[in-house]
Amino acid sequence: MQRVLRTRPLAVAALAALSVLVLAAPTSAAAADAYPPTPGVPCDSGSQPETTQGRVSLADVNSGRAALGYTCNAREIGHFGKTGGFRVESYTDSSGHSCAYYDTTLLFPSSGYYDAVEGTGTYVMDMTDPAHPVHVDTLRTPAMQSPHETLRLNKKRGLLAAAFSYPTFQPGVVDVYDVKADCRHPALQSSTPLGILGHESGFAPDGNTYYVSSLYGHTLAAVDLLDPVVPKLLWVSTDYQPHGMSVSDDGTRLYMTEKGTGPGRLTILDVTQIQNRVLNPTVPIISRTTWPNVGTPQNAEPFTLHGHPYMMEIDEYGSGSNVGAARILDMADEKSPVVISNMRLQVNQAADQAGDQKNDPGASVQFQGYEGHYCTLPTRVDPTIVACSFIVSGLRVFDITDPAAPQEIAYFNGKVLPDANNPLHQGAWAMAAPAFSPRANEIWYSDGNLGFYAVGLTPNAVRLDPAPVETPEVPVSALLPLAALLVLGAIVGLRRRRT
Repeated sequence: MQRVLRTRPLAVAALAALSVLVLAAPTSAAAADAYPPTPGVPCDSGSQPETTQGRVSLADVNSGRAALGYTCNAREIGHFGKTGGFRVESYTDSSGHSCAYYDTTLLFPSSGYYDAVEGTGTYVMDMTDPAHPVHVDTLRTPAMQSPHETLRLNKKRGLLAAAFSYPTFQPGVVDVYDVKADCRHPALQSSTPLGILGHESGFAPDGNTYYVSSLYGHTLAAVDLLDPVVPKLLWVSTDYQPHGMSVSDDGTRLYMTEKGTGPGRLTILDVTQIQNRVLNPTVPIISRTTWPNVGTPQNAEPFTLHGHPYMMEIDEYGSGSNVGAARILDMADEKSPVVISNMRLQVNQAADQAGDQKNDPGASVQFQGYEGHYCTLPTRVDPTIVACSFIVSGLRVFDITDPAAPQEIAYFNGKVLPDANNPLHQGAWAMAAPAFSPRANEIWYSDGNLGFYAVGLTPNAVRLDPAPVETPEVPVSALLPLAALLVLGAIVGLRRRRT
């Protein structure tokens, strides 16, 4: 005979009392602020820490404190020049040479006055000894003179590409170089006007398709680089307001940030037919996603942690709660991505922006200020950290092993010196997407006002386990009246059922 278990009235009373305890437990204090600053970790003894997370104050500049730079669990390994642009790339060729590539002007040609003596163009750096970066070549073809945000390196094929671009747009001449044989001296393969209009770009991981976008020209072009000497135009659209982009590992998804006519958003396109080289391809929209604190979405890149899909996205510009900052989206359903965390600094908070930090050098300059601009992952599979450029706040490094709760583990902001000749040089201008060196714990980035840096992370750049949430102890005696009341009610109910 099967035994039937029946719930006793006393057990019901006990469960009810437990439910009251659970409901009465306090919630996390962080829930009171939907977008708090990302918590940091302690800086090691050799650091030069900030007083306020991300801030370079006017008082620090005037006193000379800013001239020492700001560091936490990071050290300068090497430095070169005094300008930088929008991207740094790293590559190791077949002979073992280690190279860096970076554009040198934020705005060509007007910022050329501040360039190093080597002149404008995209610089090739021999990074064999990161303590002594050596400038070995300059790429001066049209796109490499003014790539804006289009400089991209595909490591699988050893191709370096850029489109002639501008903050608005330029005729999208696409320059392609081969860096496999000797990364110190890239070999020009082609220079063709196939990008239509240039502002931003993205490379398919297989290196066969190079996408070029124009935020304000509303063009999106796919260029075939299967033969880099003879590129071909595969597809053009004017249906979007595309900014930065990345491509899925299989080449079938284009993750594109858009400003749009309303709030900024992440748009996912199905580019399977472009990847498969279908004539006159159809490119459906899979989804469009925005978020409450959206600024101007800059770029997005997919990654997986323990097999689960996520997206790293960063906004630029904005104000109040919408100031440019980074975030992680859960991509379990690509038709409905969900933001699960934000990466912000104390200076990004609305109250801080409304205070006297607006007087800090560069803080209120359009297209500068205390905002994010680019984030770079060291790998798309199980990354533990992400490196981001936060303009006036310099290079910031976050631990993302828990994607729902990032921590800032290191930062580096170079020596800031006042420049009476140009107010735009009153502060850092870190807008370049950083690159991860072939060597462990080493990051390369450039600053528009301060030049190219190789930065090393110290052993203290590690995630700390969060402190456990403490709940106040409730004496058992305080529960007795409640439990007695519940038991009494259960007994009365039982007697009524029997009668």
